[in-house]
Amino acid sequence: MSNLSTSLLFAILALLIMLSALFSGSETALMTLNRYRLKHLSKAGDLGARKASRLLERPDRLIGLILLGNNLVNILASSIATIIALRLGGEAAIAIAAGLLTLVILIFAEVTPKTLAALHPERLAFPAAFVYIPLLKLAYPLVWLVNFFANGLLKGLGVSPEGNGGQALSKEELRTVVAEAGALIPLKHQKMLINILDLEKIRVEEIMIPRNEVDGIDLENGEEAINRQLQDSPYTLMPVFDGGIDNIVGMLHLRNVMRPLAHGNLNKQQIRNLCDPPYFIPEGTSLNTQLINFQRNRRRVGVVVDEYGDLLGLITLSDLLEEIVGEFTTDPSDSAPDIQPQDDGSYLIAGNANVKELVHSLHWNLPLDGPRTINGLITEYLEAIPEPGTSLLLEGYQVEILQTHGNAVKLVRFFPQKRKSAGIA
Repeated sequence: MSNLSTSLLFAILALLIMLSALFSGSETALMTLNRYRLKHLSKAGDLGARKASRLLERPDRLIGLILLGNNLVNILASSIATIIALRLGGEAAIAIAAGLLTLVILIFAEVTPKTLAALHPERLAFPAAFVYIPLLKLAYPLVWLVNFFANGLLKGLGVSPEGNGGQALSKEELRTVVAEAGALIPLKHQKMLINILDLEKIRVEEIMIPRNEVDGIDLENGEEAINRQLQDSPYTLMPVFDGGIDNIVGMLHLRNVMRPLAHGNLNKQQIRNLCDPPYFIPEGTSLNTQLINFQRNRRRVGVVVDEYGDLLGLITLSDLLEEIVGEFTTDPSDSAPDIQPQDDGSYLIAGNANVKELVHSLHWNLPLDGPRTINGLITEYLEAIPEPGTSLLLEGYQVEILQTHGNAVKLVRFFPQKRKSAGIA
């Protein structure tokens, strides 16, 4: 090497620094590739993605190859820089050359290529994969020797170099991926995906139709009243009782009674015979489980019961799907008839209005981990049944009690502007 000219040594030094930059940048690029996108591109037939995926099956070999090459070119660069320093300035210039080479490698062969690779990993990783696969075959004996000792140390520490199964995402990690997707996933679809992830947290009793709002057919009523109720019903499925809601007979599909109802010969026994057996659901069932159960049992309506077998309410497939896709109507007064907007900006709200519906449709900041209705929220806060005319600040919102009946609040006026203090008037 002493026979080579100084200008040629500078050219070789520049080439070695470029190779060092290639090794450093490609290492970062390959290690920061999105594994899920890589699998997608591989299945789509991208040749660069397939080769990169093949390399990443054994990251220990890939890292061994890259570091072997990177250290080799850096050591050669250091040796050539030393020769150049001796020629130009003698032994006194060696320290200066070492400092300058360190700075040059740091800027041009480490920080810059690695930053570029972190920002655009596919641009560097896929072309580099075409180089590394044949290079790995050529240098395999040396790479195997390095990995033999390195993997032995790892096994001594209880780490398996072949274990690469840590790519599975938890629900919270998947939620973060969806939330951070930005323009890659439309906002509406992001909300739907997050709602699907939340199904496990929500229980059927949180979205069911409570028992006091269940509209059904009681076989103790006269046949004329039952026929009139069937003719005026807006539903396709109705529960059938015999002497009260706790004695449920089954679910009646109205299409099954249209013909005898039209001919005027429908009787109670026919209604009993046409009912499907009731489908009971324990109150603690998650929506995720219930969605699967609806599909498995081919049902659209279920009866929610408590631990004593008492009926708590009904849940429909439509209610469950709305938890994923949102309300099927856009006007709050249409989607929630218990909410009536007023000209002064306030809202008249029925006491049995669902707190969750208010939060979702009107975006009010009300607690979702307590009572499910406005009546429950108010009585829990006051620890008493209020009199009509009572005003209070509930979670910072001004609320006026308009009607009460028995042991429940029936109608309130809700002002959506939050206030700082809280109290009762």
